Amino acid sequence: MTRVAAVDCGTNSIRLLVADADPATGAFAELDRRMTIVRLGQGVDRTGRLAPEALERTFAACREYAEVIREHGVPVERVRFVATSASRDAENRDDFVRGVVEILGVEPEVVTGDREAEFSFTGATRELAGRDDLERPYLVVDIGGGSTEFVVGDEHVEAARSVDVGCVRMTERHLVVDGAVTDPPTAEQVAAIRRDVEAAIDLASSTVPIGRARTLVGLAGSVTTVAAIALGLTEYDSSRIHHARVSLEQVRAVTERLLAAGHDERAAIPVVHPGRVDVIGAGALVLLAVMERTGAAEVVVSEHDILDGIAWSATS
Repeated sequence: MTRVAAVDCGTNSIRLLVADADPATGAFAELDRRMTIVRLGQGVDRTGRLAPEALERTFAACREYAEVIREHGVPVERVRFVATSASRDAENRDDFVRGVVEILGVEPEVVTGDREAEFSFTGATRELAGRDDLERPYLVVDIGGGSTEFVVGDEHVEAARSVDVGCVRMTERHLVVDGAVTDPPTAEQVAAIRRDVEAAIDLASSTVPIGRARTLVGLAGSVTTVAAIALGLTEYDSSRIHHARVSLEQVRAVTERLLAAGHDERAAIPVVHPGRVDVIGAGALVLLAVMERTGAAEVVVSEHDILDGIAWSATS
């Protein structure tokens, strides 16, 4: 077994996974998994730069993660830090890179959207290989804060595309008025998000054969939160969410509920993380639009995603 540490730094959250993994047998023992909402992508869609306060929130989480990695004795050569949409887009991403190197001793890899998609696919589907109740090929959809990845494949990626729609980007672009999120959003605002998402799906489908997929696998916080609400959970329970099958009708009902609610109503839902309260409506709408466009009757929800794919890549 090889002990590895993987960090996934996205637009909305930063996550850590420490695990023992054996690429030869596929054995995987999770030692520590944690997530912090840092909103690194705050304002990036508008300014093109990472905000100083967003960088400091991210560096604070990195300092916490560095201590966890040291406690588990992970050698620095087995630590992999991958940064996604927000840091790809930012003019001052060098400030971000320098800070991470100073804290963790490794340089963050600002990966392309296609590479991000490969990590997501590996993390989500590696453990589905023995399932005979799920038809292939899979369509893996990873709804992040700044981007969404579409990946079609069976045992390996056949086609992938990253598009610039995510829960944070859509919220900031369409729901923020005079510095505050509209609660609840107007019909016009919801329609504007839907137009952007539909255009993004058009773009993705130009290179990814999404209509050929037989099983939709949904990843990341927007999807798992929608699933938790649909399942009626009173507290977030990864074991019940992982590989849950949530119907189109359930996703539509949850999306309509979230888009009709104000901030306090969303915050009162026990499975909604405080850092997702303002962006979960947009994230749910992305998922709903994808399901309607692909004709998926259900989504298979995975708690294992890009972070797990990064961890596997750190073994080689």
